[in-house]
Amino acid sequence: MTPEARIATAAEILDEVLAGEPAEKALTGWARRSRFAGSKDRAAIRDHVFDALRCKRSFAAIGGAMTGRGLMIGLLRAEGRNPDEVFTGQGHAPAALSEDERAAGHAPSEAEAADLPDWMLPDFTVSLGEGWQQVADTLRTRAPVMLRVNARKTTREDVLPLLAADGVIAQPVEVSPTALVVVEGARRIGGAAAYLNGLVELQDGASQAVVDRLPLAEGQRVLDYCAGGGGKTLAMAGRVRADFYAHDANPRRLKDLPDRAERAGVPVKLLETGMLSARGPFDLVLCDAPCSGSGAWRRSPEGKWALTDASLTQLNRVQDEILDNAQSLVSAGGVLAYATCSVFQRENQDRVAAFISRLPDWRVLWQKSWTPGPEGDGFFAACLTRAAG
Repeated sequence: MTPEARIATAAEILDEVLAGEPAEKALTGWARRSRFAGSKDRAAIRDHVFDALRCKRSFAAIGGAMTGRGLMIGLLRAEGRNPDEVFTGQGHAPAALSEDERAAGHAPSEAEAADLPDWMLPDFTVSLGEGWQQVADTLRTRAPVMLRVNARKTTREDVLPLLAADGVIAQPVEVSPTALVVVEGARRIGGAAAYLNGLVELQDGASQAVVDRLPLAEGQRVLDYCAGGGGKTLAMAGRVRADFYAHDANPRRLKDLPDRAERAGVPVKLLETGMLSARGPFDLVLCDAPCSGSGAWRRSPEGKWALTDASLTQLNRVQDEILDNAQSLVSAGGVLAYATCSVFQRENQDRVAAFISRLPDWRVLWQKSWTPGPEGDGFFAACLTRAAG
């Protein structure tokens, strides 16, 4: 496919997404219908689609329309390119621009330029202070591909040449002693021997940093209360030898964890909700709570546009309920850890403060935020324990 044909295809797929089709489903459907497209074509079209979704408001503003064509025109103008050179109508290129399309477009407003919904801008500025613009700009870019080294099996230094032998070039980063950022060959990770043998796992750097801060010790009983796919369960199990348990309100999310745990060489027991009280208490309970995902919107940009003020408030209720339920599972002198991949104060510091106000016999040991950047997504974590006496 020519570069122009890729732009035309991305515009068509974006129209499907704007009509309500999930981006991954729209891309998969197109790929199945288009066997002629090679892997480079699919990758380039995917990049165009997700670049447009990350920057949907600003591209629509300068492109003149909230349509697939408008977003692609906006993408080209944002890159300093003349859309007339791509929209030629020749071959498989998109149809030539009309006079109205050439004249359309305007300077983005503050929220449009930041690629945020209008209602969200006040929350963003309150949560991030003077750094809000930098975070908003970061969320408009592609996220790094990162790996976690399984310290039970290898070291960062030893695994690098093994990855390189399979065409995956990675570099150590400072955010965590187990973190690597992939600089070349990201699409080869799934077939790399180091990955297949459990030496590395795909995991964001800030997510690893959260686990690094948890007070884990040999022989503890540790529960990952909102385990999801189990990434943090495996990261914790990679640090110390302890009894690890994983639970999620939707057990289907845990279906791949037994195989991943076996590959990583770490034992993990799965617990259904009805089993929690009988198997507790636990020395450490981690609540990686459902959240807006705002710290990871580079990876899942559709979430930014789907979130509403009302749905964020509902998430806050769920987060409060999770903390209230999980605290009863913590042993005397144990630790309750709360984490989100969110940058919003409403989901982070405010939830911890609300928990303490409801249960004043608890106190905060520490809390910390990580903002999205070259070494990871945006995250928040806090550790709490019951006050003495």
